[in-house]
Amino acid sequence: MRAVTTNNACTKRIWGTRYSGARVLGRLLALCALTALFATATPAVAADSPTRAAYLADRLRENPVHVTDQLPREVPRSTAPGLARIAKKTGVPTYVLVLPLQGGTDGRQLLGAVHDRLGRDGLYVLFEGPDIAEARAFGVDAPTDAAITVTQYELPYDAGVLRSFERFADVIAQGGQKAGARAEAAREQHREDEPADLYIGPSDRQNQSFLTGILLTGVPLTILLLAAYAGRGRPKKPVRRRFVLGAALLSAAAVALTATVVFDQTRSSAAKPPTPADLSARVERVAAGLKQDPVYADPESLRVLDARQLDRLHERIRDFRRSDGGGPVYVSLVPQTPESESAGDSGLFAAAVHAKVGGDGVYVVADPDDGTIDVHNHGLRLDGNSLSFDVPDAITLGDSRADEAGDHLLGERLDALMTFLDDTPRTDRPWSEPAPPAAPSAADETALPPLFSTDFWPGLLVGAFAALLLSSLVAGATWIVRALRRRRSPEPEPSGSLPLTAPTEPSASYLRRTAYAELTALSAGFTDPEDRDRAWDHLDAALLLVDGDPGRVRQPGTDAATLVAVIVLARAGRAALAGEPADLCCGVNPLHGPAARRHHVRVSAEANSRRLLPVCPLCGDAAVAAPGDIPGRLLKLPDPSLGNTRLPYYDVTDGPLTAVPHGIARLIDKVRETAGVH
Repeated sequence: MRAVTTNNACTKRIWGTRYSGARVLGRLLALCALTALFATATPAVAADSPTRAAYLADRLRENPVHVTDQLPREVPRSTAPGLARIAKKTGVPTYVLVLPLQGGTDGRQLLGAVHDRLGRDGLYVLFEGPDIAEARAFGVDAPTDAAITVTQYELPYDAGVLRSFERFADVIAQGGQKAGARAEAAREQHREDEPADLYIGPSDRQNQSFLTGILLTGVPLTILLLAAYAGRGRPKKPVRRRFVLGAALLSAAAVALTATVVFDQTRSSAAKPPTPADLSARVERVAAGLKQDPVYADPESLRVLDARQLDRLHERIRDFRRSDGGGPVYVSLVPQTPESESAGDSGLFAAAVHAKVGGDGVYVVADPDDGTIDVHNHGLRLDGNSLSFDVPDAITLGDSRADEAGDHLLGERLDALMTFLDDTPRTDRPWSEPAPPAAPSAADETALPPLFSTDFWPGLLVGAFAALLLSSLVAGATWIVRALRRRRSPEPEPSGSLPLTAPTEPSASYLRRTAYAELTALSAGFTDPEDRDRAWDHLDAALLLVDGDPGRVRQPGTDAATLVAVIVLARAGRAALAGEPADLCCGVNPLHGPAARRHHVRVSAEANSRRLLPVCPLCGDAAVAAPGDIPGRLLKLPDPSLGNTRLPYYDVTDGPLTAVPHGIARLIDKVRETAGVH
């Protein structure tokens, strides 16, 4: 009986144990199934972070500065030594990651995951392109938030990776208190206005070239035109002409030199020109991966294929390779950005990878960032037109479901692509896509055109036009101002001393105003009885010309020759009152004042006709240096019998004015003879 009881008890214990184990096993199986279900449903979140973080941790284990090979045009890998040098300024162990833009990824979590796998304390900095995206301190004291704030507010967006990291490191080295104060000051200072850009673009250089061209012709030509306008009607001295020409040439040289100093930019970006090794690094990495596995997933990007989808894709690739007219298929899950070696051209990237792999096949480029899929045939017997034009957009671009999914449904779409390849018509001969055009030169992309190019040449023409316009405006404004002055001051003040220059073709109004002013001034100058002995003859002769009425000179009926004679006598009288009597008056233009000597001068431009005339100092110099200029300096008056035609003053009348070349005394006698006074 005890034996039976014992056996029953043992049976119950064994059964109970088996039953409990079955329940536990069932629960474990259910948990695993749920885990697999969630892993399949969210591959980009559950499976990505550990794999990418482990890859980046391995890179930092090899070198504390890791620069991606996907941005050679913006941040080439050769920048790493410069970043390592700057990292030493922080004073703490510093690890730097330079990666492409991390869409859909929390940079803070990524740095934490990388730190956990690397197992080293220090300052971890994440760059997304040239910009600092995140920084975290593990086991060290570093004001990361303040340093990022200062970098963002104090530097413009085009500062570049090296300048940004140097500013970041300087703030870290200041310590927490100083860094916080500096961050607050930077935030207040640049809250409204952003720092000025450090670099200019091609359009800015075109504007600089245009402005340089305008100034290079506008400034010297304006000098020449204004000098010519200011010197019209005056003797043209060789020295003065050389001075004006020298000033114009000097201004042109100054504009050119100043422009090259002020507009000295040569590049439009802080990006360092990449080396050939920088431009080939990513292609070599992908090609090496494809030689090992026909599906290469970029380890720096989000994982978009889970294990099941990856196995399915490998199976489809093997089946296609064994099919009639099929062949190898190489799938690259790699981002295509404008900053890459191929400038975002998937065809160029596929051709470069094909050249490195060295095997014909269908090269598929799937971008895990934007979800696009591009297909390129290199050497298989597949219809090229079908691959180029007939692949559905739902495969190459995706639909609304793909846009909303974190993995862009690339696994499903690549499977559909393999089905399309299976159905693609075969050809008798291998077909390859034509070689794509080369990517633009990375160095030329950021190099500015020379200053003296592009819009510099149109600027030269605009500068010449602007000089002509400005000179015309100045001339017009001067004429208007002079006209207004003449209207407001119809009776000009007499000259304080005899002028050495005067108009060669004076208007009647000018002569009337000047004659009245000079005659009135001479009359008012007789304040001392002794003055009668020095200048009375001059005043008496001048009054005889106007019948004793000074106001007569203001009447339109007085002829020009009489007005000139009045001016000459009045000025000679005023000179005598001042104790500076002059016996001779300039015979070229009596309005010039006293003559210094007599000289044979050319009086006709058409013939070599000469006359012995008294000349003022300026006319005497012209008679020696430029005798051909004397006819243009002669005083010319209108001939009443010929209308507005002007003749030299000694040919327009037979009155007293013809006595000017013989001296002031002869002029006085001639006036008296004409008036019948002895």
